[in-house]
Amino acid sequence: MRSKALSNTFFSENRKKLTHNIIENSIVLLFSPDEYHRNGDQFYYFRQNSNLYHLCGINQEESILMFTVLEKKDNVNEILFIKEVNNLQRIWNGEKLDKDEASKLSGISNVQWNSEFDSAMQKQLATIDNIYFHASPNLKSFDDCPTSNMRRINLLKSEYPEKNFIEIDPLMEELRLIKQDEEIVAIKKAVEITRSAYDRVLKSTKAGKFEYEIEAEITYDYIRLGAEGHAYMPIVASGINACILHYIDNNKQMKDGDLLLLDFGAEYSNYAADCSRTIPINGKFSQRQKECYNAVLDVYKRTQKLYVPGNTINIINEQVGIWMQEKMVELGLFTQADIDNHKEEEPIYKRYFMHGTAHFIGLDVHDVGSKSTIFKEGMLLSCEPAIYIEQEGIGIRIETDIIVGNKPNDLMADFPLSVDEIEEAMITSNT
Repeated sequence: MRSKALSNTFFSENRKKLTHNIIENSIVLLFSPDEYHRNGDQFYYFRQNSNLYHLCGINQEESILMFTVLEKKDNVNEILFIKEVNNLQRIWNGEKLDKDEASKLSGISNVQWNSEFDSAMQKQLATIDNIYFHASPNLKSFDDCPTSNMRRINLLKSEYPEKNFIEIDPLMEELRLIKQDEEIVAIKKAVEITRSAYDRVLKSTKAGKFEYEIEAEITYDYIRLGAEGHAYMPIVASGINACILHYIDNNKQMKDGDLLLLDFGAEYSNYAADCSRTIPINGKFSQRQKECYNAVLDVYKRTQKLYVPGNTINIINEQVGIWMQEKMVELGLFTQADIDNHKEEEPIYKRYFMHGTAHFIGLDVHDVGSKSTIFKEGMLLSCEPAIYIEQEGIGIRIETDIIVGNKPNDLMADFPLSVDEIEEAMITSNT
């Protein structure tokens, strides 16, 4: 982990807040996710479970957080278990956290090696009635592959059928939705690094280059400025590739006259930035591209005003759908008569704008929270209207990160945004 923006007081307070909502005589168990092999002797980059990280700040694999809430909620027994490395592991992979380091990071005084977990857990289970656990995320693939966390929980369910197992996810969602000051600092740093990468892209984008060259420019700035890397796989989509919503091949040569759609964000202290921008590869929008871009931009600006307490993603999606449909009529994609005669279940604008306008952002780029979650001050969401006209090879998405408030706070307000600002930045850089 390169960056560290959060104090152990932050993690200690999170555990304390969670404890207030835990039933007495309960144990909370959170396990690190698996490491996944990349090849015979190397793993993919490890990413900690976000709930575990939010409660103890430990990014290391094979970590376990256990705390027991007894009859009085101020009587809490916290134990953090971490891996112990032997000399051979140390030679090949380096040092891991020792107990003192883990204690300083987490604010937990009782740190033990994870080899001691089973005996410690059995002692705790003898005195409690409820086991709180993290349920597996609702993945869109590999649903039949149980995670390390669920393998352990399923084993406990079979060994202790008399215990009451309770999913902790709703409590963690409540804890994580409103961003605290230290979290905002980390997210603003991720945004700042993302801004630097965007400036680099504006300077370096030219016809004839390949999409992966632009990805490399982004990656360079992320690593140079101390981010962990990308918060998600970046999209660098030129021309018709921009009409593929999750395009990540990033391997096509960029053509003169096409647009380049970028969806990218740095990760800093495990917190994500999420940004989309669309720029002309040759530094100059065509008249048609400008019309389409300004249509999205107008909706983008109007939509930001909706990020106020009391609204929901569902409300935003419905309103943006109406606005985008009006813009599509203006752009000649269909007529009002087509709308009136449309018989399909999905609205006609979905042909050119298929996804939603907002999602929550935080430790995960698509963070906890649902489309019906009522906005409260301090929540953080994306704002990303878009239009995809495949027959014209035009894909445009503009996305920013907004803190909910009576006056919504756009964290990317200083990014070049208008047609003139983008063209000026690109032409100045290329002359």
